[in-house]
Amino acid sequence: MKKTIIALLGNPNVGKTSLFNRITKLHQHVGNYPGITVEKREGTVKANGKTYSVIDLPGTYTLFPTSLDEEIVFNSLADKQNQAYPDLVVVVAEPNNIKRSIVLYQQAREIGVPAIFVINMIDEVKSKGLEIDYQQLEAYLGTKVLTTDARNGKGIQALIQSFDERPGHYFSRFATEPKYDEALAETKKIFPLQTEYQSWQFLAQDHISFISHEQRQRLIEIRKKHHITGAELQKSESIKRNATVAADLESIVFAKENKHVSNTNSIDKALLHPVWGYVIFFALLFLIFQLVFTLSAPIMDWIDENFAAFVDFTASTLPAGPISDLITQGILAGIGGIVIFVPQIAILFLLVSLMEETGYMSRVVFLMDRWLRPYGLNGKSVIPLMSGVGCAVPAIMAARNIENSKERLITMLVTPFMTCAARLPIYVVLIALVIPDDTFLGFGLQGLVLNLLYILGVVAALISAWVLNKIVKSNHKSFLIFELPSYKTPDWRNVATNVWDKTSGFVFGAGKIILAMAVILWVLGSFGPGDRFSEAERYVTEANPGVAEEELGEEIASFKLEHSFLGYLGMGIEPVVTPLGYDWKMGIGLISSFAAREVFVGTMATVYSLGEDVDIEDDQQKDTLLGKMKSEINRNTGKPAYNLASGVSLLLFYAFAMQCMSTIAIMKRETGSWKWTVIQTLMMTGVAYLIAFVVYQLMK
Repeated sequence: MKKTIIALLGNPNVGKTSLFNRITKLHQHVGNYPGITVEKREGTVKANGKTYSVIDLPGTYTLFPTSLDEEIVFNSLADKQNQAYPDLVVVVAEPNNIKRSIVLYQQAREIGVPAIFVINMIDEVKSKGLEIDYQQLEAYLGTKVLTTDARNGKGIQALIQSFDERPGHYFSRFATEPKYDEALAETKKIFPLQTEYQSWQFLAQDHISFISHEQRQRLIEIRKKHHITGAELQKSESIKRNATVAADLESIVFAKENKHVSNTNSIDKALLHPVWGYVIFFALLFLIFQLVFTLSAPIMDWIDENFAAFVDFTASTLPAGPISDLITQGILAGIGGIVIFVPQIAILFLLVSLMEETGYMSRVVFLMDRWLRPYGLNGKSVIPLMSGVGCAVPAIMAARNIENSKERLITMLVTPFMTCAARLPIYVVLIALVIPDDTFLGFGLQGLVLNLLYILGVVAALISAWVLNKIVKSNHKSFLIFELPSYKTPDWRNVATNVWDKTSGFVFGAGKIILAMAVILWVLGSFGPGDRFSEAERYVTEANPGVAEEELGEEIASFKLEHSFLGYLGMGIEPVVTPLGYDWKMGIGLISSFAAREVFVGTMATVYSLGEDVDIEDDQQKDTLLGKMKSEINRNTGKPAYNLASGVSLLLFYAFAMQCMSTIAIMKRETGSWKWTVIQTLMMTGVAYLIAFVVYQLMK
């Protein structure tokens, strides 16, 4: 039996999602609309003897799409064959700007869908100095007007009981200008079964996915014949409809002195100040990153320690053998690599959700948009980009908050260029190896190089975004058109739901790919062809008679790694990495660090027979590793493997190359396709290879 579909429609920042959470009581799931990456929130509620399917449509100010999200809204309401086509639309408004919501309501009704009108955050009517004549408003809208407050659940049951409401005939209040009548009449002949307003929408839109190619061509011909454009028609409707609604509401909504808005304006004098606004924002951003690292560090350490203890316990319980190693070193280690990210993701999205819920995120967009737009990004891109300094995984997920699909995609594609925390151990070791411990202009040269690598990440991200903006095509041009909402206290239910959705989405979505890749890398490093791998102990013992037992174990581990499938892969790619100044041992490090960047240091320690548990924060262990690496000779050049040219080349390769398998997994999860994930990986690897090649050839 087909469920009754209820669609929630509303402007951004009207509390629509909070209302959705209250109605469904968290009996919901989050996925993507078929074939695209726009998030779809759908839930169920049982009432009136039936089960309703409730869809939370993306927020929009109009039914004229300017982004993929808004296109979803239009298609859901205008295409009766769409799987999300509703039996009833609930248009959600908030007291401070009912006019915008009425415009949206009118467009929905005139397209032909039944709708009721809900004023949410009703407790703010008094605090905002408003009086509403509800009886007159119902008469004006021709539908039931309900009031709710999603924060405390007020009015929710009455709203659910109204899901069977089917408003009668709606009298259209929008009349087109006479100069468009002839073009509209010709359009109505193409779509004889549609409402007059829907025919107007078809005429005014350049890209409608659910009409035929022939119909689309005829619409183009009509616009050409009458010398009109879609933008012209949309502008005409917007001006006329908004002016009419504003005049009609003068006798329905009465505004007194609005202390709430006055307070908001007072706060905005500081937060939107041309100087102090940026100072406050970057200070807050710095605080967010500090909190993400500070709060997550002890939790991550606890997870790391306890997971390691659990793995050791499992290994001691299971009988020794390849199956035990697969479970402990492959599967459980892979799960540990997933779970370790959870604290950072949860804390970051908690803080981002608080910024959104309070209304401050809209101010961030306003402040940063002018600086990022020339690169094909928008104001909201600053959160993913800056978060990438910590970890690309939660940073890419943070791009979900960007409505425009092209800007969201470009942000995700360039965010991994930002220098993440996992690169730091590599930088520390390589800088100590090849950069002299001297000063330049009074500053430590090694510290300056480290800072330069971070700056290079920012420059690479912006330049790549600029190039991609020229390449990636979009049917929608992005404009910064939105209303700054009043400041309000967070809806904690909404915050909790958002954090859970993002965190669980990573664990159960990207986690599957991370686990699979972790197991594959373990297999490559734990098995090898021939007896030089299977009888490594005999070969090492014969070559090193009388060696101490502890050193013998490290030598065996190094020998086995060299003759494993991973080792042979490192040797196999040696011809490819030789032009960059690397040998096969460094090739092993490159491949193994695909699991996680910081693995490079442990792999190099194993290769040089020091064991994988080298702690670079321990000066003695660090010096031992550096000594081994400095004495290593590249068999292809006969020179030290880690010289200035090869070391800088390797630093730059890691600065620009795709970060790790977790980044690839989250890109696949967020884009819903391997296409852009592969393009991103090839793009970053290509840039890294080219720059490393040029630098090495010039410096050698």
